Amino acid sequence: MHTLYLSRIALVLGGLVLSLSVSGCGSSSSQPAVAVTPAAEKGHAHSHESWWCDEHGVPEAICALCDERVAAKLKKEGDWCKEHDVPESQCFACHPELKAKFAAQYEAKYGKQPPETETK
Repeated sequence: MHTLYLSRIALVLGGLVLSLSVSGCGSSSSQPAVAVTPAAEKGHAHSHESWWCDEHGVPEAICALCDERVAAKLKKEGDWCKEHDVPESQCFACHPELKAKFAAQYEAKYGKQPPETETK
């Protein structure tokens, strides 16, 4: 009887491990790995998988040029530079000090200067 009980536990645990390995822990197949973005439409191409957006010089999570959801949110909040078509809070042309602010975040995390960007 005791062996039968242990066998059932092993079977249940084995099934659980198998289901997690197949589905991926915490992943959802309904979420795309890379979002469709304004950047993709403009010919920008990078993986969007790292913490930093090399192309635009800001953390990936807030890069409105790479994530249309971020752009929509910032536009709705009124944070948009119409002249340069970027968030005002990320417009290096109007606010050169912002480039230094974001570079300092990169340097604090990686201990070196960020790569050069193509951002306006």
